[in-house]
Amino acid sequence: MYGTTPLREILPEIRKTGSSFIDIWPRPHANHREQVAMMGLPAFEELLSEHQVKLGVLTQYKLGPFGLISEFPVAKRFGCQIIVCGAAGDRAATGTDLRSEVRNFTERMKPHADAAAEHGVTIAVENHSGQILATPDGIKWFAELASHPNLALAFAPHHLPQDAEMQGRLLARLGSKVAFFYGQQHGTGSSRKQPREQELLQMPGRGPLDFTPLLRGLKSINFTGFIEPFMHPFPRGLPIHNSTAEVTAEINRSRSYLERCLQNL
Repeated sequence: MYGTTPLREILPEIRKTGSSFIDIWPRPHANHREQVAMMGLPAFEELLSEHQVKLGVLTQYKLGPFGLISEFPVAKRFGCQIIVCGAAGDRAATGTDLRSEVRNFTERMKPHADAAAEHGVTIAVENHSGQILATPDGIKWFAELASHPNLALAFAPHHLPQDAEMQGRLLARLGSKVAFFYGQQHGTGSSRKQPREQELLQMPGRGPLDFTPLLRGLKSINFTGFIEPFMHPFPRGLPIHNSTAEVTAEINRSRSYLERCLQNL
């Protein structure tokens, strides 16, 4: 959201969004994980404390689902309970072959989930397009087969058909396997350069997707995790607005929309 804006400029904004948590991404989406490495963990700890912000999520697609072990001690140090990553497997598989791929993936993830559990972390795998959890079937099978309590789903509406009722019903079937929710809808502005107003259609309340059925689905499973207003600029790594204050205002715009949706439940 804030691109590669320095953390020292972002952290004072976090509480203005009604949150006290931050999600840290590495390149190419941002460079905040790299900023943390450069300043060192003690300095980052001091910066978080200064602004009364906590590390809520570490996002690590770059490391892959089998390469997260180096992040577990970092997460534990900061009390961060969620690490988000992608899945692995034959993305061309369908039907029973896809179910087998999902089963194989969840089995391979068990020792990694064990290690995560030792550090108080849950690995949340996104249903990313082009991967084995990209379809409702893949997601349902993952929820069924991922028996480890520290292996769960980061639910991403933007990677699914933009059918709000279908997504809401799907969420209602997933139970405790939903650990994280992206407040983002599909938009072509995430994949090619377009005018900013077109890019912003990914944000909740900007584009056509009604988030009310999705939030109803989350409510039905007693979801208490993070709901993160989110979008991808193009190219990656840019702030979604020209100024940090405008980014904060955009997040609050979506937060207000989501709160109105909740009031309609």
